[in-house]
Amino acid sequence: MQHLLQFLLLLAMPVGSPAYHTLFAELLGTEARRKPDAGFALIESTAMAPISPPGDTPLQGKHIVLGLSGGVACYKSAELTRELIRAGATVQVVMTDAACQFITAATMQALSNHPVYTSQWDAREPNHMPHINLTRQASAVLVAPASADFIAKLAQGRADELLSLLCLARPQHSCPLLVAPAMNREMWSHPATQRNVAQIVADGAQVLGPAAGDQACGEVGDGRMLEATELRDELIAFFQPKLLSGRTVLITAGPTFEAIDPVRGISNHSSGKMGFAIARAAAEAGAQVTLVAGPVHLPTPRGVRRIDVVSARQMLQAVLPLASQHQVFVATAAVADWRPATEQEAKIKKDGSGQVPALALVENPDILATVAGLPIAQRPWCVGFAAESHDLVRHARLKLERKGVPLIVGNIGPATFGQDHNTLVLVEQEQETQLPTADKLTLARQLVAQIAQRLPALQMAKPA
Repeated sequence: MQHLLQFLLLLAMPVGSPAYHTLFAELLGTEARRKPDAGFALIESTAMAPISPPGDTPLQGKHIVLGLSGGVACYKSAELTRELIRAGATVQVVMTDAACQFITAATMQALSNHPVYTSQWDAREPNHMPHINLTRQASAVLVAPASADFIAKLAQGRADELLSLLCLARPQHSCPLLVAPAMNREMWSHPATQRNVAQIVADGAQVLGPAAGDQACGEVGDGRMLEATELRDELIAFFQPKLLSGRTVLITAGPTFEAIDPVRGISNHSSGKMGFAIARAAAEAGAQVTLVAGPVHLPTPRGVRRIDVVSARQMLQAVLPLASQHQVFVATAAVADWRPATEQEAKIKKDGSGQVPALALVENPDILATVAGLPIAQRPWCVGFAAESHDLVRHARLKLERKGVPLIVGNIGPATFGQDHNTLVLVEQEQETQLPTADKLTLARQLVAQIAQRLPALQMAKPA
C-alpha cells in the first residue's frame, strides 16, 4: 500500500522536477541502487515491521494541524493524513513553499478533505489571520516533516511564513507542538541542529524520532522521518491519559518453548499479542516498561525495553532479578507447565519399529508464584493471566488463591490465541469485572486503567 501511494504521488508530480527525481530514487530504494536494471517488481520495503492498527477511532474528536516543511519525506505526510483520519481525527494541512516543491497542495487537500493553507496572506479567513485562527480549535500541531531549517526557526522564534507563525502564535496550554524531524544524517548530527532540538524541547515541543535507515541521498543513518503508522501511534500515545506516569512495569508475553531435541519442542498457541498490547498501553500511560518475550515475531512497542527468551527457565532467570526493580508485574505469558526431563542432543529418529520413545516430563518453575512470594519490600504488585478452556471464572478464582496475587485476568485461550480480539474477566478477592469483547489494544488500555485505579495502596507498600 505504501509503495502504491508513493507511485500515485509520483504520477501527480511534474516530470523532471527535483521532487520527482527525489521520490523516484526513494521508490527504487537500496535494492534498485544495487541492481540498476531492477524495476518496480524488485522494490522492497525498508520500513519497520508493521504496527498493529489502532483500535476503533482513538483520535475521535481530535483536530490536528499537520504542518509540512520542505523535504522528500513529504510523501509520507500523504499517508500520515490518511492514517490520522482513519483513527478518527480531522486534519488541517499547512504547507511551506518548500513543501510545495515536493508534493502538491491539491494532493493534500484531496486526502484531508479540507483546503490547504500555504500563505499567511490567505484571504479566506474573515479577519485575514490564519496564523491565529488555525490553532484556536486544534488539539495539536504536528510538523511532519520538520526540516533542519524549520527546527532552527522554531528554536529562534522566527515567524516569516504561515507554519512558523502559527507555531509561535498557538495557545501553548491547549495546543501542544509535536515535531517529526526529517533530514540527512550529517544535518541531524550537526551540533547546531542538536542545539536547536534541545531548545525546542526545552520550550515544550515533543520530538518524534527520527529513525535510522536508508536515506534518499543514498546514505544510511539517523534522520529518516518515522513512518506514517509510527507517527499515528505516537500521536495516539501522546493523547492517552498518563495514568502510570512515573511507574515501572514488568510484563511477560508470548509462549515458551521447551526443547525435546534440537528440532522439536513443547509449546502452545499463544501469539503474544495481548502481552505486547499491554506493554504498549502501559508505555502510552507514561510507565517505564520492560517486556520479557517468549519466541514471537512481533515488533517491539516504541519506548519499551525488550528481553527475548525461549524457555520457562530462561524467562524466570530474566524476570527474577528485575521484579524488585519494578512496581507492577503483569504475567501475560503462556508459560509451559512442563518440560522434558532431558533434552536430547540429537534429533530423535524413527527406527521403523513403531515403538514410541518414552518422554519423561518435569514441572516448570511457576514464575508468577515465585514473584508473588518475594519479600514485601521486593515484591511488585502482581497481575496474573488465566487462559482457560472452560469454567473460566472458577478456574481464575482458584488461580488467584493459589498464586496469592491481588488480580487475575481470565480469558478463553482457544478463542483468543492468535486473534486480534479478546474478552477479559478481572477476578479479585471480592469482585469480578468483565471487559467486553474488543480489539486487544483497546482491552489493554482498559486493563491499564483498571490497574492504575488499584495502585494508590502501592504508594505506601512500595514507594516510587
